[in-house]
Amino acid sequence: MNCDVLIAGGGPAGMTAAIYTARSGWNTILLDPAGGGGLAITTDMIHNYPGFPSGVSGQELMDRMAEQAKGFGAKIVWDEARSVSLEDGVFKVRSGGEDYLAKAVIYAAGTSPKRLGVPGEDRLIGKGVSFCATCDGALFRGKKVAVIGGGDSAMTEADFLTRFASEVILIHRRDEFRASLASVNRVRANPKVRFLLSSTVEEVRGDERVTSIVVLNRKSGTTSEIPVDGLFLYIGWEPNVKPVEGLVDLSESGFVKTNEDMTTKTPGLFAAGDIREKTLRQVATAVGDGAIAAWSAERYLQGH
Repeated sequence: MNCDVLIAGGGPAGMTAAIYTARSGWNTILLDPAGGGGLAITTDMIHNYPGFPSGVSGQELMDRMAEQAKGFGAKIVWDEARSVSLEDGVFKVRSGGEDYLAKAVIYAAGTSPKRLGVPGEDRLIGKGVSFCATCDGALFRGKKVAVIGGGDSAMTEADFLTRFASEVILIHRRDEFRASLASVNRVRANPKVRFLLSSTVEEVRGDERVTSIVVLNRKSGTTSEIPVDGLFLYIGWEPNVKPVEGLVDLSESGFVKTNEDMTTKTPGLFAAGDIREKTLRQVATAVGDGAIAAWSAERYLQGH
């Protein structure tokens, strides 16, 4: 299938880009394995996106963006970009279904959650180990869960899980958090949350389901087994760069290097959102990236 602009990724950056390019009359196709939303839909409430004084759920915000993009004529396909190549000045994008030919590509495939890399983790994913409190939190009503991480995501989801769980143990490898003070204070004020600092999870135990975790106290060097029914991981993100390897330059941490106009080293290929090497990864910054990438793609198309 041919198009003017192919957008890989349906998070805030990709959806915004689709709104802009489709509204300007360019034939726009957006590929996303979940039909759009990105990591934003895993967030229960977004409190810092402008225009929503009481906050907005990630799902609602992304549903609105998708509706807006489709309203301007963008085609959203439930599929993912598996490889991107450049042949005779045209981009060929292979997906799980058909292949696409595009004059320009906006790569906004985002990131995937990092894993602990400890025994039992992989085996118990979906059986108590989760990366999405919004998706799975209700399954742990009246149960005891642990949240791993020290950033805003860990704080937000730990707070959310207290709606269901009888107790939430927040485990962080350091004494201090990366999260904003407002997020930390909100969680500290929640009587259902218990903190284990300077601690790491060394093993996840259970046969059919998670039953406990082995936790190392980094200061004392002692380990203890803590019974839990669920384990939620918020320890960082890995950029999904494999489909564009060779077409872009990567930073030391593996994110795509771009200029301020979202251009990469390959003319006609733009990157936007969390996939980029950048200081702040938020919905608001992703939206800005998407708008700029679309603007740059339009300028590229006009010249070609």
